[in-house]
Amino acid sequence: MSLRDVVYCGVCSYPPEYCEFTGKLKRCKVWLAENHRDIFEQVYGDVETDEAAEKLAASSIGGEREEKLEKDLLRLQSKQENREQRELAKKLSSKVIIRREARTKRKCMVAISGLEVFEIDMKKLAKTFASKFATGCSVSKNVEKKEEIVIQGDVADEAEAYIHKLLEEKGMKDVKVEQIETKKKKKPTGVPGAPAADEE
Repeated sequence: MSLRDVVYCGVCSYPPEYCEFTGKLKRCKVWLAENHRDIFEQVYGDVETDEAAEKLAASSIGGEREEKLEKDLLRLQSKQENREQRELAKKLSSKVIIRREARTKRKCMVAISGLEVFEIDMKKLAKTFASKFATGCSVSKNVEKKEEIVIQGDVADEAEAYIHKLLEEKGMKDVKVEQIETKKKKKPTGVPGAPAADEE
């Protein structure tokens, strides 16, 4: 073959003997088989044998790659589902506590805790309670360093009804909402100058 008869690959522009060094061998072989079958047979052997081997290799490699990707995707989906199930179980096993605490003979306050698990905006809910019950309402930290809503006034029943409705809208109507009442600690009696203890 003279210099004038040299064929250059239509994919990588190298002579066919050097296509394997370009990283485009598969495409180069397809191009060469379609355009210069005789050269293809000289460089790579019998066309049909090579094509069959190529298809087999492509199908096994491609199949393995697809299978691996499918397994990875299923694993990720399974992890996501497990995480969501754990979060849902945590939410359903959580309990909202509405604590009613007497301040003086006639005044009391209500503290609501346990809502942070349900991804509820505490400040927004406090504003809703303040306007709904026409009373003072704020968000503060309790002894466990968790946020709780503190409402001035005896609105425990109304607050519980509203929380049930709010949780139902989020699809969690089975969450337990519990009301507890804490007594105000009585001041010690018999101490000179101490005011009389409040009666409950």
